[in-house]
Amino acid sequence: MTGAIALKGMTWSDPRGYDPLIAATAEFEAANPGVTITWDKRSLQGFESTPVDELAAEYDLMIIDHPHVGAAAREGCLLALDASIPEEDLTAIANETVGKSYASYTIDGHQWALPVDAATQVQAHRPDLGGRAATWADVKEAALQGAVILPMRPPHCLMCIYTLAANIGHPCGSDRERLLPGDVARTVFSQLKAVTDHIDPDCFKMDPIAAMDRLAEDSSLRLAPLTYLYKGYANRGYRAHRIAFTDIPVLGSFGPVGSALGGTGLAVSSRTRQPELCSRFVAWVAGADCQSGIYARANGQPGNAVAWGSAEVNEPVLNAYWNTRLTHEAAWLRPRHDGYMAFQQEGSEIVNAALTGETGIDVAIAALDAAFAASFREGA
Repeated sequence: MTGAIALKGMTWSDPRGYDPLIAATAEFEAANPGVTITWDKRSLQGFESTPVDELAAEYDLMIIDHPHVGAAAREGCLLALDASIPEEDLTAIANETVGKSYASYTIDGHQWALPVDAATQVQAHRPDLGGRAATWADVKEAALQGAVILPMRPPHCLMCIYTLAANIGHPCGSDRERLLPGDVARTVFSQLKAVTDHIDPDCFKMDPIAAMDRLAEDSSLRLAPLTYLYKGYANRGYRAHRIAFTDIPVLGSFGPVGSALGGTGLAVSSRTRQPELCSRFVAWVAGADCQSGIYARANGQPGNAVAWGSAEVNEPVLNAYWNTRLTHEAAWLRPRHDGYMAFQQEGSEIVNAALTGETGIDVAIAALDAAFAASFREGA
């Protein structure tokens, strides 16, 4: 390759989001003399809320959250990767993806990002203080003992509603006019409130990173029943105490199903002047060799099933991938329509108002239904 090519990328600031891309970039640059990729980073809150079109106006490459893809597809701000990456490469990545991670970036017949990081709500516990909770009844008992922490900062409070509803066989959003049937919603709210009534009120200001930091340091706490997987906390020496990650505790009778899918995807701006080069980088980072090699070794949390099945990748993190695999494979894919992101913020505020007693549960259920129905009209 001749001539200097300078690309810009945007990721998020946690070591899981930044370190593996820096390592992968160094290897890619070595194999492609004259190419440089400079990465900026933003907070978890910024990652979850910043519109993709704002990023695509400034960056060639970006890590995105899959609920944004509906708006991104309408705005035309991302490159359709199925038009720039060979079909056989996409097929391999799709076949090797953990759960619905690949599908989460597919909308309107196109692939707008490739999964490089798989995550969903799982269970975290301090193995030095006891075992995991098998059921939600176990979680409620631990909460009564003051031993539970639960990240409830928006949007994570809404994710808990999603997970519990799907776990009892009623995934949210199947009906555009309501989020959940009223009786199901009352059950889910009551089960969640039975736990949140006994957690530190500061939890309502915590995202999963803040909650894992607290769990790792505070030995009065031993359990976070629903939190996104952050494999770094299982690494030796990352914090004062190691955290183990396992499948979610069940409320229903179907096993660890229905967890609200998270994770990240690597996308390319439609405005980039180097679509072929950017697409080649994305496909390589999402592929099995990179994911199970340099990406995993450099603090990454892979999205590729080859990496998840590797003993070498699992050993440093207390087998976090093996021990949460069922939950990830059976995760629920939240809505991604244009208009959804505004609902996610509003819906989260409605949930927390009910859980903290500012409003009644029936009032919250009606408000959620109205806001969810409006999200389809606002995105039209």
